[in-house]
Amino acid sequence: MAVTSFEIANRSVVLDGRPFGSVGAYEKIAGVLRGAVDPANVANETIADLALAPRNAAGLVEYVADFYVLKPVDGARGNRRLLLDIPNRGRKVALGMLNSTVRVPDPTMPEDFGNGFLMRHGFTVAWCGWQPDVPRQDGLMVLTAPTARGDAGPIGGPVLCEWRPNVRATTLPLADRYHIPYRTADLDDPAARLTVREHAGAPAVALPRSAWRFADPSHVSLHAGFEPGKIYELVYRAENPPLVGLGLAAVRDTGAGLRFAAAAAGNPCAGGLDRAYVFGVSQSGRFLRHLLFLGLNEDETGRRVFDGAIPHVAGARRGEFNQRFGQPSLNATLSSGSLFPFTGRLQVDPVTGARGALLARLEARGTVPKILSTNTSAEYWRGDASLVHTDVEGTRDVEAHPETRVYLLAGAQHTPGTLPPPDADPNTGSRGLHRFNVVDYAPLLRAVLVNLDRWVSDGVEPPASSVPRIADGTAVAAATARPLFSRLPGARFPDRVERPRRLDFGPGFERGVVDELPPKIGAPYQTFVPSIDDDGNDVPGVRGVELRAPLATFTGWNPRHPDQGAPGDLMSMLGSTLAFAPTRAARAASGDPRPSIEERYASRDAYLARAREAALALVGGRRMLAEDVDAVVERAGRLWDFIVPA
Repeated sequence: MAVTSFEIANRSVVLDGRPFGSVGAYEKIAGVLRGAVDPANVANETIADLALAPRNAAGLVEYVADFYVLKPVDGARGNRRLLLDIPNRGRKVALGMLNSTVRVPDPTMPEDFGNGFLMRHGFTVAWCGWQPDVPRQDGLMVLTAPTARGDAGPIGGPVLCEWRPNVRATTLPLADRYHIPYRTADLDDPAARLTVREHAGAPAVALPRSAWRFADPSHVSLHAGFEPGKIYELVYRAENPPLVGLGLAAVRDTGAGLRFAAAAAGNPCAGGLDRAYVFGVSQSGRFLRHLLFLGLNEDETGRRVFDGAIPHVAGARRGEFNQRFGQPSLNATLSSGSLFPFTGRLQVDPVTGARGALLARLEARGTVPKILSTNTSAEYWRGDASLVHTDVEGTRDVEAHPETRVYLLAGAQHTPGTLPPPDADPNTGSRGLHRFNVVDYAPLLRAVLVNLDRWVSDGVEPPASSVPRIADGTAVAAATARPLFSRLPGARFPDRVERPRRLDFGPGFERGVVDELPPKIGAPYQTFVPSIDDDGNDVPGVRGVELRAPLATFTGWNPRHPDQGAPGDLMSMLGSTLAFAPTRAARAASGDPRPSIEERYASRDAYLARAREAALALVGGRRMLAEDVDAVVERAGRLWDFIVPA
């Protein structure tokens, strides 16, 4: 057993024992778990640099991870299901996504539990730290991992940072946002290289070494200032890499430990779990795809850990989760996130000759979990999501692996929309030209989890995959949407949509060592976006109530605001709400080709009746839960009040 102990620091009943339906009260448990990984065990053979880590007296590599559990006080009243939520940049995500609430590090107040969905259904929800570059602040979940060392002393290697500032700055950290950076090994390194691109797809221009400097080992300064909207990339040399790949082992071992470990090891869930599911969102969704790709779904005794998995809004990407000097939070164009293979089934890249399948290792070991993969329109418009289900040449659809379903949550942006939408991205301060997308896909995501559980537990097949397809013409080139959007009042279609390219990081990359930074850049992959109807809304995919009873055009893309530079480029992850004209006269005056709200609905009540009809149809197709209908219709009323002038 790779988890040697659970050390509980805090344990308390939540909300003073207030019950969550028939499941009753919940408790929260927080502490650290200690793990010890055997480098000789076949279950660990894909973890990069494990052979270079220090070992204890038993020859094992140790790590320490934060853990946090929410579980029914009376286990007999729960559903005996574990949902392991992989933290996103150290932050808990599942309650925010599935309980429709604001994310907090330590859920304590009634509002922190939102609609109580996960609790009312009896799930045990757990988190563990897996990133060694997350700082110990604000309740973030952290992994403490050892450093790889060679026989001759510290190991060095190249690191790439990418920034796109929204405001002018003179100095930037050598990391994404608040993460702990790799310190430069030499403040005066003459080989360090800083480049700038005017916009996405533009050539990188090297800045002279005299134009910039390392302000200190963790920051870089550009004398003339970093300009908003431009894309800057720095390659420099660092030393002493932590074993980033141990984060993959920590997630696997936490799932196995909670599911299988005895009470004597401190396991707070001992004997209380029959099934285990793993959930990852965005960065942690890409991490989950990487875990599946590496075949890390069995513990050191050979037992399957996770019965089901939901990689959400990961697109076709993985990331720097198992490489020397990996930056788990990096989502740069030239990082190792967008690498072949992309589909669960075997593919051949005719350009490079590479062969592979995302699930090949799991198939060889007989440990493929049930997988429901979900993406929004935003992951298609950023240029990669269609690779989950089409070949790399863009000539044919690739049917989902038998243990997988793939869904587009149509017309949505990366995160569920809110009413009212914010003026700027709360994470980055980025602003869009259009009002942000307000589609709330959380009800669809709750149904996905229930469908996964029924598939695993009762053998009930989930709804069929629903994605853009080449065969029926619903997977199209981005440019096909330009004619419609060029006619919409106040809308701007993007000047360019990026596609992932073939990247070569050098001969050592198969064992997690990057030799080439920046990588050698090859031909782009052929990718697609969803086709649109006459309103500009997505045709394929799971269409929620907002698209079935529309008041606006909802997109997965939004141009950057001109004040923040490069207005022809798309924002990262955020979409648009382009409201219909309220009346026939207003539509005619503006030249809007879309029928007005007045022409579609006789009244607010008529609209709400249409929304309820749409919600019930989704329930009938098992795309939404009956328990969500009233709340969805209530929100539809608030959407009407937000969009339609008094």
